[in-house]
Amino acid sequence: MDRLLSDRRLLVVEDEMLILMMIEDMLSELGCKSVTTAATNEQAMKLIDGQNFDAAMLDMNLNGQKSQHVADALVIRGVPFVFSTGNSSSDIWDGYAHHAVIRKPFLFNELTTALTQLLRA
Repeated sequence: MDRLLSDRRLLVVEDEMLILMMIEDMLSELGCKSVTTAATNEQAMKLIDGQNFDAAMLDMNLNGQKSQHVADALVIRGVPFVFSTGNSSSDIWDGYAHHAVIRKPFLFNELTTALTQLLRA
């Protein structure tokens, strides 16, 4: 298998622990060596301000709060990211229509495809 994420630093912003554990397992299988996680907008912003990431996965809704400020911070820092959501992909915010959206629950191959396209763009 292509070790797409070898030596890559990924930020995963997700508030549901079971989904987060599933994502971490999938990223490990893809060869990811470093996965940093946040469950709230505040945690994510602190991490983005203090670290460099190669890519990110961003839940659009964190405990009832939109994560648009996190998306804005990732864009400013040039960190490519994919949205994940349990809602409709038509709920994407203005200015973000070009970002990939994967719907939860997603399969391994859906995550692989989204990250492959993201990191090879």
